[in-house]
Amino acid sequence: VQLQASGGGLVQAGGSLRLSCAASGRTFSSYHMGWFRQAPGKEREFVAAITWSGSHTYYADFVKGRFTISRDNAKNTVYLQMNSLKPEDTAVYYCAAQAVASGYGGRWWLDARLYTSWGQGTQVTVSS
Repeated sequence: VQLQASGGGLVQAGGSLRLSCAASGRTFSSYHMGWFRQAPGKEREFVAAITWSGSHTYYADFVKGRFTISRDNAKNTVYLQMNSLKPEDTAVYYCAAQAVASGYGGRWWLDARLYTSWGQGTQVTVSS
């Protein structure tokens, strides 16, 4: 599946952005979806994930209560609504897909190595 992320930009602290990730090429509902981010000089880190049906969502502790992941399988799109943004949220945000058929157990949503398709990233900059 090919992924195209969009929606990043420059926003003041306390503001909001909604990221979108459009998928094409394969059956979107065959994939769990995740968002990761990478700040300059730091490793890529997990932000949020959602199962193929949308029935389960997972969040990193540092975004709980501020970010919401959702998906629309009819539109082949996953979203990340980001509220109450902080300067430390500044990073390139990536969407990623993990095939349901892979059958990974445990905390599969956390491991970037288990995602087989990645979008190109979208820059989010939060000014103080």
